[in-house]
Amino acid sequence: MLSRYVRSALFSLPRSMQMATRATSSIQHTLNVANKIEKTREKALLGGGQKRIDAQHKRGKLTARERIELLVDPGSFKEYDMFAEHTCTDFGMQKEKYPGDSVVTGRAQIAGRTVFLFSQDFTVFGGSLSSIHAKKVVKIMKDAMLVGAPVIGLNDSGGARIQEGVESLAGYADIFQANVMASGVVPQISLIMGPCAGGAVYSPALTDFTFMVRDTSYLFITGPDVVKAVTNEEVTQEELGGAKTHTVTSGVAHGAFENDVDALMNIRELFNYLPLSNTDASPIRSCDDPWDRVVPSLDTVVPLESTAAYNMKDVVLSLVDEGDFFEIMPDYAKNIVVGFARMNGRTVGVVGNNPKFAAGCLDINSSVKGARFVRFCDAFNIPLITLVDVPGFLPGTAQEYGGIIRHGAKLLYAYAEATVPKITVITRKAFGGAYDVMSSKHLRGDLNYAWPTAEVAVMGAKGAVSILFRADKENAAKHEEEYTELFSNPFPAAVRGFVDDIIVPSETRRRICEDLNMLESKKLKNPKKKHGNIPL
Repeated sequence: MLSRYVRSALFSLPRSMQMATRATSSIQHTLNVANKIEKTREKALLGGGQKRIDAQHKRGKLTARERIELLVDPGSFKEYDMFAEHTCTDFGMQKEKYPGDSVVTGRAQIAGRTVFLFSQDFTVFGGSLSSIHAKKVVKIMKDAMLVGAPVIGLNDSGGARIQEGVESLAGYADIFQANVMASGVVPQISLIMGPCAGGAVYSPALTDFTFMVRDTSYLFITGPDVVKAVTNEEVTQEELGGAKTHTVTSGVAHGAFENDVDALMNIRELFNYLPLSNTDASPIRSCDDPWDRVVPSLDTVVPLESTAAYNMKDVVLSLVDEGDFFEIMPDYAKNIVVGFARMNGRTVGVVGNNPKFAAGCLDINSSVKGARFVRFCDAFNIPLITLVDVPGFLPGTAQEYGGIIRHGAKLLYAYAEATVPKITVITRKAFGGAYDVMSSKHLRGDLNYAWPTAEVAVMGAKGAVSILFRADKENAAKHEEEYTELFSNPFPAAVRGFVDDIIVPSETRRRICEDLNMLESKKLKNPKKKHGNIPL
C-alpha cells in the first residue's frame, strides 16, 4: 500500500505523468506476478527438493511426476492445483510449505483416452495426507465421475499427517466416500509404489484393482513395531504387508510387478482393456487374428483320463486374440483363472476352473476371487466367457468352518445378478452345485456349450456308486461302469436343453465370436430395487 507522502506526491504531478507512473507500476506488478508464478511452478516441479529426489531414486523408486510421465501419453498431462498449499499452523508447519503439497493430481490420456490420476509425492512430508492433499484427490475423482473417465491412484505415502490431527482423518473419509460413489461408475485402479499404512489402506481396498511393486511397496493396518508390542509377534515389513503376502496369501492385491517401470507399463495395458465408464460398451479395437480361426490344439487339450490334470490357461491362450491374456490375481487361488482378453477385438472377461490346481474345485478363496471379477465385468458391460471343469466344492472342515457356504454363494450371486452377455463352455466336469454356480443356463446363461468330453452330473461315478449301491460293494466296478456310461457325457444336459449345443472344441473360438456379435444388442434388466444383499 502507498504511504500518505507518496500518494500526496503522486497526485501533485500533472495528470499525464500520474497516468504514466500508474502504468509503470501496473506493468511492474504484472511482471512480478508472472515471475512469482514461474518460480512457484519451478518449486512445485522439484517437490521436496533435489536431495529428497535423489534419496527416492536410491531406493529404486521414481518420483511422483516421473511416474505420471511414464504412465500417460507424452505431453498429455494437465495438472490441477499446482499452487495449493497446506493450511496447518501447528508445530511450526507454517514455515515449511511446498506448492502442490504432497500429491500431484490432474488428467491425461492413455492411448488417446482420458484418465484422471493422482500420484502421491514421497519427497514432500513423506507423501503424508493433509487436508489439501485429500481435497485435491477428491476433486479429480468427482471430475472423473462427471465426464466418465477412469481414476488411477499411484500410492506412496507414510499415512496421515500427524500435525493436522483430525483434519487428516477427515480427509481420508472424504476420499473413501468418493471411492464408494465412483464404484461401478468409473473404473478405479490403485498402484501401491511405496508404503501404505493405517487408514490409508482402505482407499485401495475400495477400488476395483490394487497392484503392488515387489520389494518397495507395503500394505498393512499396523506396522511391525505395533504388532510386536500388541501380540509379541516378530515380523518384517515384507512378511507383514509385502507384495508376496498380498498376492499369494491374503488376496488383497491383484498382482505384483518387478519395479516402477514394469508396473506402469502393465497398468497402461490393463487400461486399454477397460471401458471409460459404466455407460460405455466393452471396448473394440482392430484385430488381425481371424475370428473364425480353427484351433486344432483344443481337440486334444483335455486328457482321455478323466482324473488327469491339464492347465485351463492353455485353453484360454488358444482361444483369445493373439494369445493375449491379462490375468488378474495370477498367484492367488490358482484353481480359478480370471482375466481380460479380446475376441475379434472386443474386450471380454474370462473365468475358468483350472484342474491343474486342487482339481479345479471351488473353495473359499476361488469363489471370492471369481465373484469380485464377475461383478466388475457386469458393472462395466464386459461380456463374460466361462470355461467349466469343476468337480464340485472343496470338502473338509477347514472349508466348512471358514464359511464356504457363504463365500460360495458370492460367486453364485454374482453370476445370477449379471446382465451382460454370458457364454459358457463345459470342457469336462460340471458336478453338483458347482455346475449351477458356474454360469449355468439356469442362471440366465445366454449360450451354454459342451465339448464331447463334458460330464454333467450330481457327482462322479465313484461317489455316486458308493451311495446308490452301498449294499452291493462286490459289483462296485460294474456299477461305476454303468454310471459312467449313463452320466459321464454331455447328453443328459443336452436332451434337457441345459446346454445349447455339443460343439467340436476346435470350433469354439468361431462360435464364441459369432455369439458375441449376436449378443451385442442384448437388453436385460434386473427388478428395480435399492440394491441386493449379496452374502458378504
